[in-house]
Amino acid sequence: MKILVVGSGGREHALAWKLAQSERVQTIFVAPGNGGTASDIRLENISLTDPTELAEFALKEQIGLTVVGPEVPLAAGIVNIFRDRGLKIFGPTKEAAQLESSKDFAKAFMQRHAIPTAEYKTFSELAAAHEYIESKGAPIVIKADGLAAGKGVVVAMSLDEAHAAIDMMLSDNKLGDAGARVVIEEFLAGEEASFIVMVDGKNVLPLATSQDHKRLKDKDEGPNTGGMGAYSPAPIVTPQLHARVMREIINPTVQGMAKDGIVFTGFLYAGLMIDEHGNPKTLEFNCRMGDPETQPIMARLKTDLVQVMEHAVNGTLDSVELEWDRRTAMGVVMAAAGYPDTPRKGDRITGIPAETAECVTFHAGTALIDKQLSVTGGRVLCVVGLGDTVKLAQKHAYETVEKIHFDGAQYRRDIGWRAMNRKH
Repeated sequence: MKILVVGSGGREHALAWKLAQSERVQTIFVAPGNGGTASDIRLENISLTDPTELAEFALKEQIGLTVVGPEVPLAAGIVNIFRDRGLKIFGPTKEAAQLESSKDFAKAFMQRHAIPTAEYKTFSELAAAHEYIESKGAPIVIKADGLAAGKGVVVAMSLDEAHAAIDMMLSDNKLGDAGARVVIEEFLAGEEASFIVMVDGKNVLPLATSQDHKRLKDKDEGPNTGGMGAYSPAPIVTPQLHARVMREIINPTVQGMAKDGIVFTGFLYAGLMIDEHGNPKTLEFNCRMGDPETQPIMARLKTDLVQVMEHAVNGTLDSVELEWDRRTAMGVVMAAAGYPDTPRKGDRITGIPAETAECVTFHAGTALIDKQLSVTGGRVLCVVGLGDTVKLAQKHAYETVEKIHFDGAQYRRDIGWRAMNRKH
């Protein structure tokens, strides 16, 4: 069987790496892929990104299954284009992907279907947005309505910061069309968790829980990023909380989309905020797996992912039971100098050790240029350590991180700190 994985990040490398472990796979194409997928003999990079060209390639190559990693092709309707040609693809349609591609759509949807989330209002007028912030006070959250590659959310701890965020999005147009409308939300305090499930239109299959680290620096300081590391499982998601999230958030979302005439298929990611009393609220939806959560989740998955994906595209996820490695997986992101604002490209990467049973390194912003591995993006690598305890997983990850070198590398030294604190 031939498989196509669409995307070039760490998430796509992890998905392709896991799919390649199946005996049923003949070839896995990654479009466009990265330096890590280029270096793996089981994977083949193809330099296509246009959804229509990818569909033509899939027809020509008789691709049996396509898995879409990032949000941009989903928002552009790649699933619609593939399905129109009778091709099997796992992901949401353009209509369903609005849950991620428009914050306003998602908030209105949650309000309509009584899904717990923060109070909000949407603005496209500068003066009205500033006025609203003055009336609400800080801390407050400002989000660009559209896709902004993880850079469209400002958690403003002061009114000055909030006003500056509004100006940056609505007046200075720094985020282009994505920031032409802004959603202003109440600030929710608590602990975040990533809750990711697979949906085949009606059946829901939860994946292992995980927790992301959004801030650039240790102790959750510095600017927001696309994610500086993640671990799985997340101890904050107890069995009771898991059942409640399924009952109050995930199932009503899948059913609500169907009621609105949009059948949801694909990965559904609910970013949760869990308050001190253990009550979950939805911060946001993504219509794909999280990055860097995918890397530790895939490192723990023992079930054949190809089989799971086939059930997902055939509408039979209710017959799947997933098996997980009992160990904790801890992913540490190594980012380029200048990330997140102005990542420096071109630095040479050396010292990545071979994969072991305790550690695997996934590539994101890398490319093989004249046989040299080079930095091409903001988040460069995600090093995943596995261990029987959070501490051991952390040890295995950081031992590998210290062997890898590229100039200006940035990484947090405290990934998993919440889980470590919880254990004591």
